[in-house]
Amino acid sequence: MEDLFSADGRASEYVDQAIALIMTYAPKVLLAIITLIIGMWLINRFVNVLDAKLGKKDPTLNKFLCGLIGAVLKILLLISVASMVGIATTSFVAIIGAAGLAVGLALQGSLGNFAGGVLILIFKPFKVGDVIEAQGFLGSVREISILYTVVDTFDNRRVVIPNGELSNSSLTNMSVYDTRRCDMKFGIGYNDDIDKAKSICKRLIEEDERALKDPAPLIVVGGLGDSSVDLTVRAWTKSGDLWPFYWDMQERVKKAFDAEGISIPFPQRDVHMYKTE
Repeated sequence: MEDLFSADGRASEYVDQAIALIMTYAPKVLLAIITLIIGMWLINRFVNVLDAKLGKKDPTLNKFLCGLIGAVLKILLLISVASMVGIATTSFVAIIGAAGLAVGLALQGSLGNFAGGVLILIFKPFKVGDVIEAQGFLGSVREISILYTVVDTFDNRRVVIPNGELSNSSLTNMSVYDTRRCDMKFGIGYNDDIDKAKSICKRLIEEDERALKDPAPLIVVGGLGDSSVDLTVRAWTKSGDLWPFYWDMQERVKKAFDAEGISIPFPQRDVHMYKTE
């Protein structure tokens, strides 16, 4: 009987301890669950509102920022909920920091690309659709991700360039301005009429509707070569008309010079042969 009473006493003690634990932690757990549910709802609501506000301005930057902000807020929420329950978050934060350091050392190149992507998305040296020349490639930007930029070249190749290299080297954006200057050079013979050649170039530019009146075209003698007088011709066009205008002018100037009797010299070499006994 004594053993029975002793067992009943221990069971009653365990029940009392369990009830005490439930009374102590149940409100905390319930409050933590409510906080987690409401916090997740508020975070998702905030991210959706941010997505709607920024989506129209810059879809690429918008997706990155919304994902990053949502992830950071959710991590902070989980840490807060854990502390509400009574879990020591100091060691938890230390574990996250150590894991982050290990991952960072293993992914140094990717982190460099990540940082480069952040810089590109924030400072916007180029955007989707721009024509850029970088890392030896010339083409149209198809996509800007957080790690890589995808460029479609004009000979129908797709190039994937790491953002770390793009952010740490020079590049040329050819789509920033609506107009561009077309630089051309034509050589004529030393015996040809310079003024006549210049007037022909001026007439051809004025006849082409793609050439802008303002700024006015420039036609000058750019240099005296070994076998030709070099005319420097500069005209302004819309950015989209630059190369068609350039190619057409090459053909039209050649035909006009031929029709007007103006020569386009090419390097020549005289060879003297001596006969020795």
